[in-house]
Amino acid sequence: MGTSVVPIAKNLHGKFYTGNCYIVLSTSELKRGSRQHNVHYWVGEEAKEEHCVMASDKAFELDAALGSQAVQYREMQGEESDKFLSYFRPCIIPVQGSFSSHWRRSAEECDQTTMFRCEGEHVARVTEVPFSRTSLDHKAAFIVDTPLKIFLFSGCNSSVQTRAKALDVIKYLRENRHSGRCEIGTIEDGKLVGDSDAGEFWNLFGGYAPIPRDVPDAANGELMTTTSKKLFWINKRKLVPMDAHLLDREMLKSDRSYILDCGTEIYLWLGMATLVSERKISVTVLEDYVRSQGRSSIGQTVITTEGHEIADFKLQFQHWPKNVVQKLYEAGREKVAAIFKHQGYDVAEIPEDKPQQSISSNGSLKVWLVDRGSVILLCTEEQEELYNGDCYIVQYSYVEDGKDYNLFFSWSGQNSVQEDRLASVSLMSSMSDSVKGPAVVGQVSEAREPELFFLVFKSLIIFKGGRSAAYKNSVLQKSNRTEGYQKDGAALFRVQGLRHDCARAVQVDLIASSLNSSHCYILQDGPSFFTWTGSLSSATEHVILDRMMNKLFPLKQSFLLKEGSEPDHFWKTLEGRSEYSKEKCVKSWPADPRLYTCTFQQCLFKAKEVFTFCQDDLATEETLILDCGEEIYVWVGLHSGVTSKEHALDIGKMFLQAGNAQDGRRSIFDTTVYVVAEGDEPAFFTSFFNWDNSKQVASVLGNSFERKLAMLKGISPKLEAPDRTLRRSSSRRPGTLSEPTTPEQHQPAARRTFGPASASAGRVAKERSGSSPALSPSPVTPSWSSRSRASSSASSPSTPVIARRLFPSTLHGAPHAASATATASPARRR
Repeated sequence: MGTSVVPIAKNLHGKFYTGNCYIVLSTSELKRGSRQHNVHYWVGEEAKEEHCVMASDKAFELDAALGSQAVQYREMQGEESDKFLSYFRPCIIPVQGSFSSHWRRSAEECDQTTMFRCEGEHVARVTEVPFSRTSLDHKAAFIVDTPLKIFLFSGCNSSVQTRAKALDVIKYLRENRHSGRCEIGTIEDGKLVGDSDAGEFWNLFGGYAPIPRDVPDAANGELMTTTSKKLFWINKRKLVPMDAHLLDREMLKSDRSYILDCGTEIYLWLGMATLVSERKISVTVLEDYVRSQGRSSIGQTVITTEGHEIADFKLQFQHWPKNVVQKLYEAGREKVAAIFKHQGYDVAEIPEDKPQQSISSNGSLKVWLVDRGSVILLCTEEQEELYNGDCYIVQYSYVEDGKDYNLFFSWSGQNSVQEDRLASVSLMSSMSDSVKGPAVVGQVSEAREPELFFLVFKSLIIFKGGRSAAYKNSVLQKSNRTEGYQKDGAALFRVQGLRHDCARAVQVDLIASSLNSSHCYILQDGPSFFTWTGSLSSATEHVILDRMMNKLFPLKQSFLLKEGSEPDHFWKTLEGRSEYSKEKCVKSWPADPRLYTCTFQQCLFKAKEVFTFCQDDLATEETLILDCGEEIYVWVGLHSGVTSKEHALDIGKMFLQAGNAQDGRRSIFDTTVYVVAEGDEPAFFTSFFNWDNSKQVASVLGNSFERKLAMLKGISPKLEAPDRTLRRSSSRRPGTLSEPTTPEQHQPAARRTFGPASASAGRVAKERSGSSPALSPSPVTPSWSSRSRASSSASSPSTPVIARRLFPSTLHGAPHAASATATASPARRR
């Protein structure tokens, strides 16, 4: 815009001219209360050099005005980042010329035939190409926009998601260039027989002619395979090379600036203590470096300031410490209230945060103990008493919006054995397949449970010790005595609660250092009992303490002790006085959710972030992960290659181990992993989206492209059976048994390797019938009860096969599959 910066009207956002440069500021409100700024400066391929320099300078000045807290991105036309493109959905279509000519061009756009090349799966990369047959290839989707009709040509090597994104672009063109009145034709690469759209399409080019075979892009391929990294320190406009063999956070000094060249990305890191003048020089050095490398139009440059680094930058270093978030102490609330009261205002203290009601509280609960590959159903009196040496399967059944839901948890105690942990996940996956209605599974570990886990229990007690045979054997191998809670012995319980009707008591080590001023405790010493309230605990927690005392030790009297007034007997039971934490425990800020796609490339797990995500990004062909910090959700599309909930949990583990998560590598024991199936999304998952139930087209036949095409053409879509449970059992085939509907009757599935979705129903049915010796069941057929074991011996052990079922049960022989035989003691048998 000459030599000035001019604001762009909102109705022209996303319309970029090749002869101009643009600055884009994206600001988002984070859950921790701060703001995140991203500054992008976009450079058109025909922009003048002075405009490029001005865009860079103005972007730097904007960052400085924002307190140097923004991340700056240099966006070259045709090489834009996914983050930048996600701001302008469904697409940006660069226009030839400059902004000053837009009024004249706008009138001409509808009167000419234009051709676009479309790539991308979650963001559409649209490029205008010459209207010629030679512009076509097999890798992408192509849109030909004529005055009367819009054609979509889908290359045979293009993905379903790319074709679906191209339909979004066509919808945009029809609404903005044709006022919503335009026919749409689709052409598949290589399929011409009896297709009228194909005839019209090829007539535009003077007749049909074959498209040459795709030629790999050698330049880009070579660049993508480059794995070496180069780190430079900027010293007075000169680049000083540093050893970049093993990068570590300690190499970056706060009073310096650095350039990190990773091949496809180039980062400029500005230390917190660097001067503004030095930062501006560093930006110039970065521009000079990019030009000197001949990569002005390839790759991306990112400018970040210390303390505001993006995740991709942190992943380039071996050890990057977690961000330390400043705590807001609860004591500050009381001080603020006291100040207002002193000024004469009648102000009550700010109430404590209450957990959101993310699940119905009127459901039913069942708990099973896992014991060497089998499960034991606990009676009602015992299902709220867990042991940290055991593993359990928890089922919570509830009704939401008139629909039956089932939530399963596999809970592993801190001292449980590996044998029980592995069996619990496999058994949970099998049990969830056997119930009626949608089922969500979650894998949790002791001390890392989400609020949702405690909400289904109301009140929960976790004792030391265990009851499973595997745990008892492991203890006997270490010592001659059985560790755990002794009813008439000494024990210390930490009491916490989300609210008055959702509390827990956890047995902790019987030492004074287990205390914390933020919590309340129950101390048992044989027949004597003490209830201890920390000085920073709240009145609500005191009520919960009384309630848990009555639950743990009914009809017993306790001595109420406030912190600082303990008798000697109290400390003697805790093996003497010692230091313990006296700081207020404040719940950490919730993490902002981030969405990732999961793929396997050359047998390697890959995760790629989906920016500015929405419900429409949940593509039925994909498996996606919603990372919420302490919890992740593995969302599985109906047409994805995931074959069981167990496999989905494995994908979650790979994601955590690969370091793609927000805080780098996380252990499966530190994170709760849920598996959610398309069409069965519960409210505690949909709450992360602006969810629209009318878009929930999981019951529509077809992939993403077929669904969008049907809606775009106004065709009434074909529907599957409305009852999703019919996918499991309604379509019985000859020679197969009906699928069990209760855990006691269900035959658990053995683990299958990751692979494509099932082949045709006829082929699968043939495999199930036992005609293939490689797929015959093992001699010991797993079952849930002696009754079901007896019935299975009299008939084929195969289970029904339903076409396109999301998580089919399998009986493929696997040496590591647990032989799960449910047993129940006479006292617990229902």
